[in-house]
Amino acid sequence: MENKEKLGGMLGLAAKAGKVVVGSQVVLETLAKRKVKLLLLAEDASERTKEIFQKEGKEKNIPVQECLTSEEIGRRIGKSKKAIIGISDENFAKAIYKILSGGEAIG
Repeated sequence: MENKEKLGGMLGLAAKAGKVVVGSQVVLETLAKRKVKLLLLAEDASERTKEIFQKEGKEKNIPVQECLTSEEIGRRIGKSKKAIIGISDENFAKAIYKILSGGEAIG
């Protein structure tokens, strides 16, 4: 799937640039500081995790997208399995959102 490869490449670039926030607690803390521009949930994340971050995204007006599996997300950012990551850079967030939505950019 072409979009999956584009998404993976963009996640890798964002991670190398230090623009990825990893782990539930760190993502929640960074959300509280309003420094997350996009939330990415793994397709296989627990229902509880999905509920928590969907609610947080809605409250803070931050897009939340489900994509890839936790294993795929982790591999793309050079970590172990990750169910939730935050993108802290507006340009990376827009590019990733555009890939996931088939061409529509946020903002």
